[in-house]
Amino acid sequence: MQDGKINYQTARFLISAPRLALCPTDTGAEVAFAGRSNAGKSSAINTLTQQKALARTSKTPGRTQLINFFTLANDEAYRLVDLPGYGFAKVPDQVKLEWQRHLSEYLYQRETLRGLMLVMDVRHPLTEFDQMMLGWADEKAMPVHILLTKADKLKPGAAKSSLLAVRRQLAEWEDLVSVQLFSALKRQGVDEACARMDAWLCDRDDAST
Repeated sequence: MQDGKINYQTARFLISAPRLALCPTDTGAEVAFAGRSNAGKSSAINTLTQQKALARTSKTPGRTQLINFFTLANDEAYRLVDLPGYGFAKVPDQVKLEWQRHLSEYLYQRETLRGLMLVMDVRHPLTEFDQMMLGWADEKAMPVHILLTKADKLKPGAAKSSLLAVRRQLAEWEDLVSVQLFSALKRQGVDEACARMDAWLCDRDDAST
């Protein structure tokens, strides 16, 4: 880390945990990524860390069932966290409920969590899951930065319209929630997203919404 910036290329896999009790020691600072199963969460993590397979991508939505931790800058005190995808997984309802319970325990009890990167498909933002996550963030006063992924799938004007529409819908949470366009394919929005994570992990107070 240098001058309040983290080199996200240094991200390395640390551990996968099925539940909160098996997560790493609750010290340091971490940023978590959450998103509906097909929103492009793994691709976003891989793009931000400039690694092809740090977070596993799959054509089978909901494949990730564990909480995955990655260290940063060769320092286990700084971590990125890949939370289980939620939505289209073809698994029994009982398993989905277990995923949801473990996700909730992490979000409500993890003291080192500094901010949430909430990944949404720009073409289908603010799903029921997204609203649930925003409701949790409001309860916890946890800052959220929304990545509207797959921006390359829309023409620039349509992508910008979607961005503005999401901002309008979240106007009441503007002190807590920020939003940007993102494309893993075009590497659009990488610097903005990394700056947001820097602000959280390095405990800076100059993150603008």
